[in-house]
Amino acid sequence: MSTPQAARTAKAAPTKTPDASRRSQRSRQAILDASMELVGEVGYNRLTIEAIASRAGVGKQTIYRWWSSKAAVLLDAFLSVVHDNGYDNGIPDTGDLEADLKAVLRATADEFTDAGFEAPYRALAVAGAADAELAQEFVERLQEPGLEVYIRRLRLAQEAGQIAEDLDLHLAVELLLSPFQQRWLTRSGPLTYEFTDRLVEMALRAFR
Repeated sequence: MSTPQAARTAKAAPTKTPDASRRSQRSRQAILDASMELVGEVGYNRLTIEAIASRAGVGKQTIYRWWSSKAAVLLDAFLSVVHDNGYDNGIPDTGDLEADLKAVLRATADEFTDAGFEAPYRALAVAGAADAELAQEFVERLQEPGLEVYIRRLRLAQEAGQIAEDLDLHLAVELLLSPFQQRWLTRSGPLTYEFTDRLVEMALRAFR
């Protein structure tokens, strides 16, 4: 049985205010996770804001408060996965440029043939072909940072005298990666280690 004093103390106890920012972050993460799951299950064309909202357990207006379209949601979701998994951490410098490039391109082949990675990336690439604004954001936020990872490694090799000192590094990286991207995008052949190793060997002959 409680005393009057205990009752007064209970009434005076402060009520904990819900953390709105934490709740918003949970909702935002649920939306990002839902978009990645759904694009792998149903494909980009059948992906809808309604479906994402339903899977995430939020209202459509919550999504539209942060993003203008399903493509914008998916781009943020994919970038979150890229950062969380360290895909943008850079290329190790062991002193052997050929070995380093072969290792990272083999790892890239593994990523691009993983269904969880491939489905959203392919969806964004295809959607960007028909949406100039999305394409620009895709290039600025995903493609260019990805190229910069290779450029930094080539710059170190250039400073070490391993490749031509007047080599256009941005163009060199495009020369290395474009055949890879073309084969993946058009499904014209498998992304095997043999293929990626040959790309590196041929590119380095040109770089030197």
